Amino acid sequence: MKLLSVVIPCYNSQDYMKACIESVLPGGENVEILIVNDGSSDKTADIADDYAAKYPAIIKAIHQANGGHGAAVNAGLRHASGLYIKVVDSDDWVDIRAYMKVLAALERFALEQQPVDLLVSNFVYEKEGAKYKKVMKYENVLPENKWFTWDEIGRFRKGQYLMMHSLIYRTALLRECGLELPKHTFYVDNLYVTTPLPYVKSIYYLNVDFYRYFIGRCDQSVNEKVMINRIDQQLKVNKLMIEQIDLESIRSGKLRQYLFNHLEIVTMISTILLIRSGSKENLQKKQAFWRFIKEYDMELYHHLRYGMMGQLLSLPGRIGRSISVGVYKITQKVVGFN
Repeated sequence: MKLLSVVIPCYNSQDYMKACIESVLPGGENVEILIVNDGSSDKTADIADDYAAKYPAIIKAIHQANGGHGAAVNAGLRHASGLYIKVVDSDDWVDIRAYMKVLAALERFALEQQPVDLLVSNFVYEKEGAKYKKVMKYENVLPENKWFTWDEIGRFRKGQYLMMHSLIYRTALLRECGLELPKHTFYVDNLYVTTPLPYVKSIYYLNVDFYRYFIGRCDQSVNEKVMINRIDQQLKVNKLMIEQIDLESIRSGKLRQYLFNHLEIVTMISTILLIRSGSKENLQKKQAFWRFIKEYDMELYHHLRYGMMGQLLSLPGRIGRSISVGVYKITQKVVGFN
């Protein structure tokens, strides 16, 4: 068994996938690299095959019809033979010094009778043109360099969230929880994070800046204009989160609070994008979306709608919407997203 499976979803990634692949190659034969070509029309497939031929003990090329990011992650999970699994998007990369520390930690876990379920590390927003690079750290909320449970975590700050970039799951746990991401849908990262968390019993935090999350391409899925154009997919994921996160069934109060906070920020992003678009159609979608939440779970609706963020985003009229957009812009600068 390999120690770590690195899944690299690729769609028309010929211009940047090599840098990503090269960044994870130093893991050697303890690591398997699964390059998932998701129906690309450029040279992505050829590049994947060339790497697989050059490093047959490390790299496997998987080719499939286009199914979107979620389908590519699903394919990687099906083929993974590593004890642990990490998704690295093809336009991102990993820091080699942090990578070596991550692998050393995973090697220690592999020797344990009950390996840790989840390794958390930091990630860096590599935002093009930004003088200051925002680092998502967890040192004030997660115990460092020790095995711990949800009951031992601190309180996450607003804007401090676990993301796909910060997580390495035990592969068997993802299969046990039945993780299956929807096809032809962007923004499934949120489901990748939240769906398995109630199954996680043991966690380890390594305070290293491991993952480098690039933001800057105009066609990137997190570009604000792109997100508005794909708002129906954002809403689809948001609704799936609401349906799949059963807060009442979660015993750990701290995990329950974290999942609520994560759901709250995703819901607020959906709402502000609908407002930000300025179209009558999307303002109607906003009303329908909140009506869905109210009809699905009245208690959840009450907490979301009447929390501080919900009230700020529900101010009436054009002036209210302007205030909501202003709050969003401030949040963008503080957190560093989009």
